[in-house]
Amino acid sequence: MNDGSDGGRQETGVRRAFGQIAEVYEAFFPMLGRYEGRVEAFLTRAVGPGMRVLDMGCGPGLFTRGLPEDVQVVGLDVSPEMVAVARRARPAGRYAVHSYHHPLDPAWGRFEVALAVGCLDFCEDLPGALGHLAQALQPGGRMLFTVLERRPGLEAHTEARVPVPQSEPPVDLCFWSFTECARALEAARMVPARYTHAPGWVRLGDGRVMHFGWWEVIRQDG
Repeated sequence: MNDGSDGGRQETGVRRAFGQIAEVYEAFFPMLGRYEGRVEAFLTRAVGPGMRVLDMGCGPGLFTRGLPEDVQVVGLDVSPEMVAVARRARPAGRYAVHSYHHPLDPAWGRFEVALAVGCLDFCEDLPGALGHLAQALQPGGRMLFTVLERRPGLEAHTEARVPVPQSEPPVDLCFWSFTECARALEAARMVPARYTHAPGWVRLGDGRVMHFGWWEVIRQDG
């Protein structure tokens, strides 16, 4: 990793912060998450028998641990502690420490379905990350991903970067506009199938609801 750069410091901070809460994250998730069944609905539509599913930023594996046994799950996260929790929850899955800022190992193969929900909140290079995820999908593969969406007039969503209080090393939340997301998808040869602007999670410090752009996309051929 590029630990000497700003991006490296950001990733180090994220890895440390989530490593510290890995064992208790699941207990806090109902309070943090406000996803209104969107992830489950996507998986029900997209995942069929024997498919290969990529869970990027898997955390403790909450979204994919309950998929049918014949579904092959690969979970990746920057936090070794989160990876360990996810592995315990679904021993049949394959789990590894990995950042979406780097290409996926070709040995992991390609996937029909991918998730990147909640993890891109800290992404400083969205075009690069989406490009890596697109390369991991088979042509015609589907992905659900979220970004904190920058929107004029929406409180706490108007800046491109917002520091996370008391994080050490410093960590920023990263906000991307609808237009920036659309351009990144075009560059990655992925086309939108569904989009909505809706709640993502609740900030514990002040109870403010943070909003996502929810994107369901399809990788084009080629």
